[in-house]
Amino acid sequence: MPEIKKLLIANRGEIALRIHRACHEMGIRTVAVHSTADADAMHVRLADEAICIGPPAATDSYLNIPNIISAAEISGADAIHPGYGFLSENAKFAEIVELHNLIFVGPKPEHIRVMGDKVEAKRTAGKLGLPLVPGSDGPIADVDEAKAIAASIGYPVIIKAASGGGGRGMKVCASEDQLETLMQQAGSEAKAAFGDATVYMEKYLGNPRHIEFQVFGDGNGHAIHLGERDCSLQRRHQKVLEEAPSPVLGQADRERMGGICAKAMADMGYRGAGTIEFLWEDGEFYFIEMNTRLQVEHPVTEMITGLDLVREQIRVAEGHGLTCRQEQIRFTGHAIECRINAEDPRTFAPSPGTVKHFHAPGGMHVRVDSGLYAGYKVPPYYDSMIAKLIVYGTTRERCLMRLRRALEEFVIEGMKTTIPLHQALLDDPEFQQGDYTIKWLEEWLAKND
Repeated sequence: MPEIKKLLIANRGEIALRIHRACHEMGIRTVAVHSTADADAMHVRLADEAICIGPPAATDSYLNIPNIISAAEISGADAIHPGYGFLSENAKFAEIVELHNLIFVGPKPEHIRVMGDKVEAKRTAGKLGLPLVPGSDGPIADVDEAKAIAASIGYPVIIKAASGGGGRGMKVCASEDQLETLMQQAGSEAKAAFGDATVYMEKYLGNPRHIEFQVFGDGNGHAIHLGERDCSLQRRHQKVLEEAPSPVLGQADRERMGGICAKAMADMGYRGAGTIEFLWEDGEFYFIEMNTRLQVEHPVTEMITGLDLVREQIRVAEGHGLTCRQEQIRFTGHAIECRINAEDPRTFAPSPGTVKHFHAPGGMHVRVDSGLYAGYKVPPYYDSMIAKLIVYGTTRERCLMRLRRALEEFVIEGMKTTIPLHQALLDDPEFQQGDYTIKWLEEWLAKND
């Protein structure tokens, strides 16, 4: 089996630091790559080696495949971990990594490609036995076909881009007279954002929750699930807070759906970490997509299972089997993650700047994943998330109390952050009871504006 002795981290920010820490705990040396804007980043300072791969723009640095491969060859790295975002779900990148005799710490390129195409992903999920939202079997060719499908599944329907995500190329249609216009708009948005105007259609669920299952495969037909995360608190399709387990899911449904997901991954021969995302409404699950990478919210799963997911990724990439069987997984307590962004907590306008004072909360079962330090200048070129606060409690109520205390301790001065937003959410009785859906946060924001 290949042994990884030096790993290049093809990412930045807190996830690069997270991967670095796991590597050093495994005795693996790290290579940080960075843009000129990230020369003083914490992961760059802590890595064993650091190589600049381009100017601030991501297209010239973190998305620059030739420069990343060159950095791996220059440094003598054995493997590349893509983190999340950037090139993490780029099948071509995974193929190029392996063609250069480097280990790609992630799924097989063919699985990244299949699940990256929303239409093909839905078709594949159906074959694997995952429950689907009623809709088109593939891309919609024309308006007449769209009208026929919408009539059969019933309005409202949602038109979605086959490529990409983040809410772009998505349109909700309430009646047939809107269909042609909204299809054109969705296709135009998809073309502009992703270079692909292909769209498909699904039944629009009125007010569901977003529940996802963490899966892990060894690439040789064995797979497990690590339970679910509830990611329903969203703004403009972007997750704000995540928790595990879901407040609405019982043990029977967890075991049933987790078992279905694990079997699907075993049948697929899936390798590494993955997340299968569902909409949940009236006790029913509907597959929406699969992310073939580590998720931002993976720490809540680590908190309730005790497993280090990055360590597991690296072991699987080396060719080892999974460290545990399904029956050995124990789900204990409750965990919540708050995404802390450099944004105005009311308008959500970006607020990059220099960190004047920084104090991370501490105490039992409190974890902060962040690359911030006093004097660090948050660059304006990348995603606005600057920290993740993850808190664990033996019950959801105790977790909420600890989270409240941790947020009170958290100090980030020099820019506006979303810490006050999370504090306000904790004061809401509906959130305290776990009574929320994917629409809840935007309605709450409108009501409290």
